[in-house]
Amino acid sequence: MMKKIVGPRIRELRREMGLKQEELAEKLNMSKSSIGMYERNERKPDYDTLQQIADFFGVSRPFLLGDSDQKKGYDDFDSLAAIKEIVEDLEIEDLFFHNIDDLKNLSPEDVEDIRHHLEYTLYKARQRKKKEDKQ
Repeated sequence: MMKKIVGPRIRELRREMGLKQEELAEKLNMSKSSIGMYERNERKPDYDTLQQIADFFGVSRPFLLGDSDQKKGYDDFDSLAAIKEIVEDLEIEDLFFHNIDDLKNLSPEDVEDIRHHLEYTLYKARQRKKKEDKQ
């Protein structure tokens, strides 16, 4: 069952692009009345139409459905690049990954967890080093 958030999400995305309902309808090869009914939740787009709308706006179906607040899906997320950025941000000179294929399938949330763990571990190591230096 589709949530009532589909319509407002379509309206929000259309307005962000500065499009009128007629313009969006034309770009999607639909009628203006269909767009209006979708936006008012009077009609639910079928799976293919929902995918067409998501592709047009560059968002994920879960975002349109209200199942996620993340506009983009994981398909366009490069977890290795994100991890590399974390390593560079934390000025870690060498980080060897044994199972790199596993890392390619991480979600943005997984990568953020890695960032927090690395930051915490480095913080603890610095605190321990300071304590050792004082002794």
